[in-house]
Amino acid sequence: MRRITELPNKIRIVTQEFKDRESASIGVWVAAGGRYETPANKGVAHFLEHMAFKGSAKYSCDQIKQLIEGVGGNLNAFTAEEETCYYAKVPANHLKETFDILADISFFPKISPKDLEKERTVILEEIKMYHDLPQYHVGELLEALLWPDHPLGLSLAGTSKSVGEMTTNHLHHFKKSLYIPANTVISACGSMKHEELVGWVRSKLGKLTGPLGPSFIPARRIQDKPSVHLHHKQTEQMHLALGYLAYETNHKDYYALALLSIILGGNMSSRLFNELREKRGLAYSVSSGIKSLNDTGVFMVRAGVDNSKIVAATELILKVMSKTASSIINEDEFKRAQEYYMGQSLLGLEDTMDQMLWLGGGVISNDKVKSIGDIIKKIKAVTRADIKRVASEILNPQRLNMAVIGPLTEEQQKELKGLVL
Repeated sequence: MRRITELPNKIRIVTQEFKDRESASIGVWVAAGGRYETPANKGVAHFLEHMAFKGSAKYSCDQIKQLIEGVGGNLNAFTAEEETCYYAKVPANHLKETFDILADISFFPKISPKDLEKERTVILEEIKMYHDLPQYHVGELLEALLWPDHPLGLSLAGTSKSVGEMTTNHLHHFKKSLYIPANTVISACGSMKHEELVGWVRSKLGKLTGPLGPSFIPARRIQDKPSVHLHHKQTEQMHLALGYLAYETNHKDYYALALLSIILGGNMSSRLFNELREKRGLAYSVSSGIKSLNDTGVFMVRAGVDNSKIVAATELILKVMSKTASSIINEDEFKRAQEYYMGQSLLGLEDTMDQMLWLGGGVISNDKVKSIGDIIKKIKAVTRADIKRVASEILNPQRLNMAVIGPLTEEQQKELKGLVL
């Protein structure tokens, strides 16, 4: 049974009990992600996440790892655009101490100058690693085109300059501003009891106080002309990323866009996979996907292409999307996309960790959790006409942004720009 409780200080606890499971997964979520940063402190949310594992008021760096891994569990964390999450999966009888550790490192980290200097080196190496991975870096280049002069257009890890100049004051200020009760959600799933977790949270964090968190800078949802970033780099393969500004999380056409993404590049039955890989052998990998935030979103297509075939592959991708935007899809393709989405939604919630992330992500972003029943109902309500309408709106050439990384020749650069601009 799914339950949500809000403490007097505004911390929310959401759980899904499964009495037949041997494990339990738990996460401490804070609405403190990359979009709350500035160019001067870019990467501070990610830096703070790293520092949490260096030691807290109650636990040393070694204890944090050993107490959870020593019972067969695992722990980790991630920083996203709108939230940070510290999470673990453990045998259910070790859930209480696991929560205590996660809560302690989240809200009471030491943040010592000595540890900061050590972790600065680690994060600078992480930034270099991402830049050495063209399939990752091309996504960052695309986001800079989608949201120029905005925190969403900057790397979550920060830049060499911003991380190099990061101080303990930056971390303390960010934590004080955003690691507050009203910004916090505790989610758990598995063999556990809701009321017990509520009691642990009340005892550990119930006395925390703080104002409502600061608002973020609104991001654009529309653009009036396309943009291109071509980055020359000696790689064995061209890496292409196309992005169209799209819908926010709660937009009425979110599910129509999700089905459009499946039809275009969501699986091996998709149009792009069939046209580029199966029929013409222009790409090893090609896929599409959507990312939705509170006030904006993006529809993306990514591909890994032979160096000599980048122009032909890009031209074909654009042709497929243009055709999709101008003609209604057939009934069989439509039904397969619906069934695929519903099936993937069900399969994606089989594990206690998947359920925990689903619960926490829903409450931290929307203050509610969508049920599978609600999702299936909305998917079934989408029509083929809806998908054509959404495709016509979103796949507008004026909304297109394109980033490419690879050993581009001058002629390839000229031809690619000609396809988009």
